[in-house]
Amino acid sequence: MKKFQLKLIIPLCLLLICSVYACKKSFLDKPALGQIDPLLLSNKAGVESLLIGAYSELDGYGGKGSGQSAAPSNWMFGSITGGDAYKGSDPSDGANDQTPVATFSLTASNPFIVGKFASLYDGVQRANDVLRGIPNAKDLTADDIKRISAEARFLRGYFYFELRRNFFMVPYVDETVELVDVPKVKNDKDIYPMIEADFKFAAENLPETQPQKARANKYAAMAYQAKVFMAESKYTEAKAVLSVLMTSGKTASGATYGLNDNYQSNFTPEAGLKNSKESVFAVQASVNDGSLGNNSNQGDNLNFPYNGGPGGCCGFFNPSQWLANSYKTDAVTGLPLLDNFNSGSPVTDVTYTGSLDPRIDVSIGRKGIPYLDWGPHPGDAWIRNPGSDGHFSPKKNVYSKSEVGTNTSTENTWTSALSTSNNVNLIRYADVILWAAECEVEVGSLSKAMELVNMVRNRAANPIGFVYLNSPYSAGTATYTVQSVATRAANYNVKPYTSFPDQAYARKAVRFERKLELAMEGHRFFDLQRWGSAYQTAEINAFLTSDQAIDITLKGAVFTPNKNEYRPIPQAQIDIANSSGPIIYKQNPGY
Repeated sequence: MKKFQLKLIIPLCLLLICSVYACKKSFLDKPALGQIDPLLLSNKAGVESLLIGAYSELDGYGGKGSGQSAAPSNWMFGSITGGDAYKGSDPSDGANDQTPVATFSLTASNPFIVGKFASLYDGVQRANDVLRGIPNAKDLTADDIKRISAEARFLRGYFYFELRRNFFMVPYVDETVELVDVPKVKNDKDIYPMIEADFKFAAENLPETQPQKARANKYAAMAYQAKVFMAESKYTEAKAVLSVLMTSGKTASGATYGLNDNYQSNFTPEAGLKNSKESVFAVQASVNDGSLGNNSNQGDNLNFPYNGGPGGCCGFFNPSQWLANSYKTDAVTGLPLLDNFNSGSPVTDVTYTGSLDPRIDVSIGRKGIPYLDWGPHPGDAWIRNPGSDGHFSPKKNVYSKSEVGTNTSTENTWTSALSTSNNVNLIRYADVILWAAECEVEVGSLSKAMELVNMVRNRAANPIGFVYLNSPYSAGTATYTVQSVATRAANYNVKPYTSFPDQAYARKAVRFERKLELAMEGHRFFDLQRWGSAYQTAEINAFLTSDQAIDITLKGAVFTPNKNEYRPIPQAQIDIANSSGPIIYKQNPGY
């Protein structure tokens, strides 16, 4: 949707009773606060514009609470808190907002969670405004109403899903709630049934293909149905939906879902590779479109190497040693070291000779390994503070040197090099496959689960996705020139499983495969969350204990069960809701 230069902003945060419409360059004529001008909703064009405004909030930028905290990549809320990465930068940088998120020491007034909460409810209200506006647009056909309603409910389901898994007990407001009554809505019900209903409606009413590739289609809605079912451990329900996706699913452009041959091609802003057959749903990003960089991937604009290479700033989001060690493989079997990956010599730079999964060098920038076409990663010269950042750089979100000025902005000032057209993958087809594998494990079909996991592993084993020393990198194909085994950047060795001997082993293998495949993509914390408090507590505390000697900001950090599975509801929202006397909002446990 970012191909539209007009970006309607409708900041209707949950407890702020106002509507303000704006675009990126100038304010439109607007009605008095507390009203929406009926003229904006009186025809199809107006309602479609509202829908574009709802899509616009997917990137978390331009509305309420916009910024890094609202990033759809969930780099802080999903990856850093899941053990994939450290906050990065200097310990003092973000000490009052970001560090408490990373170290599980949040208070209910933390600015980072306030921003996330506000942005998501902004998205909810934008979707609700679309639904409220439909009856006023008399030139809408029945098919228009069906599609637009389904798209709006898909978006509302997305925003509420993000709220539910981040903030647990949140109030549910739909289009039937009058704005003056919003503060009276309690947060005393689990909203998963309402989220399920939105995605079900969307799946049943959206078309299989769309005129714009960035719009949600029937199968994207089904994928989110499955994602919600997985979050609820409803494996039978998820399995049924995933079966349809894997036999009939296609992108909004009509391409049958499948794994790209080259793993690297999922993480490039190059126009010909975005929205591929593996992209089930993605947040769109564009540059040099007249938006002054505001349509770019702003949520990740801190997450580049420091003092050189792409971005040249700001040294946040450094991959962890815990993650790097996870890519060790057995020298003979080529399988991951499920139980003892963090033992023995740590994975370091190009001099490390141990057996590795090749996905490490697509996910992590390591010293001496080619960093796309920027040359060999120089190590600590690109690390802002090795005492708190470790020694690795993020890689999936960056761009190649040859793309500077094409897939980076030329329209703004100091953030030009940090404003990219790199989409944010919300669901990739690999994610779908691994959900399906997980379902097969839980229903006892271990051989089918292994077959599905091996689909992902076999793609990882394709030499077209390996990194080669002194090999030219092509942004157009997202490949390094395939060369001899001797020129591979590391001792790559990844092979398929030959046996899942029992359910416990199969479960461990599938969960570990998600860690390898989806690293640095904002999923890990939420995977751990849905696998249960005991599992999440053990995993995160093991990471915090292991890596506190590398990232000094982690010293003393601890994940507390029955509390840190979720974030606190912002205290200001509670205070406003409860200001009239009766208790409307209750805080999450532990806060």
